[in-house]
Amino acid sequence: MVRIGVVGSISTDFVVEASRRPEQGETVFGDSFETSFGGKGANQAVAAARLGADVSMIGAVGDDEFADRLVNNLQDENINTDAVQNVSGVPSGSAIITLVERDNSIIYVAGANNEVKPEDISKALVKSFDIVLVQNETPVETIEQLIDMCNEVDTPIILNPAPAREMSEAYIAKVNYLTPNESEFKVLFPEETMENILQKYPNKIIVTLGAEGAVFFDGKSHQWIPAVDVPDVVDTTGAGDTFNGALAFGVASGLALEESVQFANLAGSLSITKKGAQAGMPTLEIMREHKEFNTKWKFGGEK
Repeated sequence: MVRIGVVGSISTDFVVEASRRPEQGETVFGDSFETSFGGKGANQAVAAARLGADVSMIGAVGDDEFADRLVNNLQDENINTDAVQNVSGVPSGSAIITLVERDNSIIYVAGANNEVKPEDISKALVKSFDIVLVQNETPVETIEQLIDMCNEVDTPIILNPAPAREMSEAYIAKVNYLTPNESEFKVLFPEETMENILQKYPNKIIVTLGAEGAVFFDGKSHQWIPAVDVPDVVDTTGAGDTFNGALAFGVASGLALEESVQFANLAGSLSITKKGAQAGMPTLEIMREHKEFNTKWKFGGEK
């Protein structure tokens, strides 16, 4: 069983569905409202755990009514929460999600997620994993400390740079994989073309393209890996997180990068058939049933 450490956010999603988004100063009627478990870190941890990984979550919740629910949800998904802190005096993280015509926009409030500090990351912890996964809903100084420690102990690390913010070339060089979507790519590399940047960072930067799949440069040519068509798109929230959790699982399982991206694309595509970030995340058994599943893929010591 592969061991994956996820450093990142643990939040509650407040999801409003409407026929259109309001203009500035306008109120519109919504069609539905619900809460669900979220946070990019927690989502990616759940995605990897559903596939069969031994996942540990490193993060924080507050001292509000949502804290125990968030931790219990992770434990229900067989995720180790020993490194999840309870921080007093701050709320747990939250995200306000507007879902319109099957696509979403999100406002993120970090809360306790901002309390994950560099001193909370140890070399011994990082070294215990086959791969580490982190996103930008954690303070930048903590992410940089994590990247440095992963480099020191030779543990591969995937950075999903969402929400987007600037990143130094030095730290781009240190991560093993960087997985922006198209809008995040533009923040990371303003005035640069995708073609040039992918060639500059072969087998490192994987740009996710939504319904168009994902692309990376393998050192010889650009590899475009198409998404998998699914009949009923219900909610795209969490598709990117599913992709990243599945990518970490594929890489840690020993799949080649192209195979790992194919595997992650399949997981991400299947995840959008249910409402909620975590609800549609597939198990490995569900993925095996899909016609796009490659029976030659082996995971977790399979022969």
